[in-house]
Amino acid sequence: MTATRARQVHVVVAVVAWIALLLQLALVVKGTVILDETDPPALPLRLARYFAYFTIQSNILVAVTSSLLARDPERDGRGFRVARLAALVGITVTGLVHFFLLRPLLDLDGADWVADKLLHMVVPVLAVAAWALVGPRPRADLRVAAYALVWPVVWLVLTLIVGRLSGWVPYPFLDPDEGGWGAVGIACAGITILFLLLFALYAWLDRRLRPVPRGVGR
Repeated sequence: MTATRARQVHVVVAVVAWIALLLQLALVVKGTVILDETDPPALPLRLARYFAYFTIQSNILVAVTSSLLARDPERDGRGFRVARLAALVGITVTGLVHFFLLRPLLDLDGADWVADKLLHMVVPVLAVAAWALVGPRPRADLRVAAYALVWPVVWLVLTLIVGRLSGWVPYPFLDPDEGGWGAVGIACAGITILFLLLFALYAWLDRRLRPVPRGVGR
């Protein structure tokens, strides 16, 4: 896989991710349905909640890292490695959690449905497929994975704290009023295990799959 072809693949992922984010942002500004919101709050709070979603943060990471790779498909650096691995694992979790936990709860149509599918299905599939096809690899190891894990851990802790103070959480499985703290603890433990497994899996595959794009070495 040449650097030119890799650049083209990253452009596609970046464009789709940015379109998905901007479409959802436009819907938030308009005040349409966001998960189970039936009475949208004031615009500043809607915007704050928009950025509080793990889905949005993972899509932003994919959009930014893919945009950087579109300029330089062999981009490297410790900070970039951490951001890239966090993006891959985060968007994978976004897709899996949506499919198994959130999808049955949603009843969307029109532009809301399009934004939902782009953020939760199309971008995850494109991002993972792009990494598998054009990398860049090798870029990950256990140290990079450990640094990348900081983001989801901090997100979870802050989400739970803000949720207790404000009464709002972005996802129903993090709401103790729904099933109690026991259910929240089980959900958090399960998702944490999923994160650890995915970080380890991506780091392991990154060192064993062939280096790409062409010319990238260990």
